[in-house]
Amino acid sequence: MTASIDDFMKLDIRIGTVISANPFPEARTPAIKLEIDFGEELGIRKSSAQITKRYSPEDLPGRQVVAVVNFPAMRIAGFKSEVLVLGGVPDEGDVVLLKPDQAVPNGTKIS
Repeated sequence: MTASIDDFMKLDIRIGTVISANPFPEARTPAIKLEIDFGEELGIRKSSAQITKRYSPEDLPGRQVVAVVNFPAMRIAGFKSEVLVLGGVPDEGDVVLLKPDQAVPNGTKIS
């Protein structure tokens, strides 16, 4: 399936900084609950991320991540996940988080 540039432009992809990360044992698939600061315009958003193969909650605060911020929120085991954190998937169940190679302000747009 081919996507158009118009399809890409519909996505709002931003950089944010993880401010808290906690285990999410209620999730069906192992996950971590994240609170991510996307700056003044968007504020703090929550995400459930299936990233437990490579990351533990202690590893994540202070780390910048890339996320789609304009998908509809999803309820996961009673938790409202508001953004989709992006990563590479070398194998099933294995996610390597995307991050900028230099620090940028929270809320920086990806284009």
